Amino acid sequence: MTIDTPVPELLHRTVLLDEAVDALDLAGARADGVYIDGTFGRGGHSRLLLSRLGPNGRLVAFDKDPMAIATAQQIADPRFSIVHDSFATMGTALAAQGVLHVDGILLDLGISSPQVDDATRGFSFRNDGPLDMRMDTTRGLSAAEWVATATEQQLEKVIRDYGEERFAFQIAKAIVARRAVEPISSTRQLAAIVADAVKTREKGKDPATRTFQAIRIFVNKELEDLEAGLTAAYAMLAPGSRMSVISFHSLEDRMVKQFFASKAKVAQPDRRLPIRAVDLPQPQMKLIAKIKPSDEEVSANPRARSAVLRVAERIEDASKGAAK
Repeated sequence: MTIDTPVPELLHRTVLLDEAVDALDLAGARADGVYIDGTFGRGGHSRLLLSRLGPNGRLVAFDKDPMAIATAQQIADPRFSIVHDSFATMGTALAAQGVLHVDGILLDLGISSPQVDDATRGFSFRNDGPLDMRMDTTRGLSAAEWVATATEQQLEKVIRDYGEERFAFQIAKAIVARRAVEPISSTRQLAAIVADAVKTREKGKDPATRTFQAIRIFVNKELEDLEAGLTAAYAMLAPGSRMSVISFHSLEDRMVKQFFASKAKVAQPDRRLPIRAVDLPQPQMKLIAKIKPSDEEVSANPRARSAVLRVAERIEDASKGAAK
């Protein structure tokens, strides 16, 4: 079996590569299990997972980006398959293949360096390009189409809620005023509009950062996918199996943290009630780790500085004998 080396133009630095894969603990018999890489990107985590899988192991990857799919199709390994869809669909996709439970799941959220660095994708305000921002360029509204049709109130809400931008009202108002004069079709146009509307700038951060993040998250339904994906992932994890999730901004990390906490903690009943120990509520997951990139990794790859890896393990429900 062969794990192909990616071509140079597709290379990028995979954040928390070893830490995220190490946390899944592919030791002993577990190496022949079934694993999910919910965010293939350019394959860094998938390739390392494949290098640690046993001969009977299996890895199913997901990605919405056609370029990621093209890269994945270069991997000539019978243990590997790729699904062109969101990881939120993992339950349905694997059930169609006869897989109901898996031995580990890895999610690396957000966008990859090749997406940011390719001006034609419209993710970056640093290079001029079409205002697209779609991870899957084969479906859905582009950022330009949404910006052209959204109401001022919708623009303000998305920029405020998904970008945590305190000047959301001013930016939304400026966008509506500009589009009445000309279509907003390029990243440079939108960045300039935001720069004019944001009077106070955070040191070292472009004023367009939060607005671009907000529109990207909205257009790609990233938080909706994350909520559905976490639920689907938990349902698929076999007892003793782990989930590694890397997030890059506070909204994502907060959702992951709260989801894991909701499964790891249970409300305790009134001790005065006559409840048998076996009938007491039991935690469904165990929190394993919270890991941030080392100083060395951040120095080598500044884009890693905001990353947070959270790891949790599904535990067996003693009252039922096994998680169903």
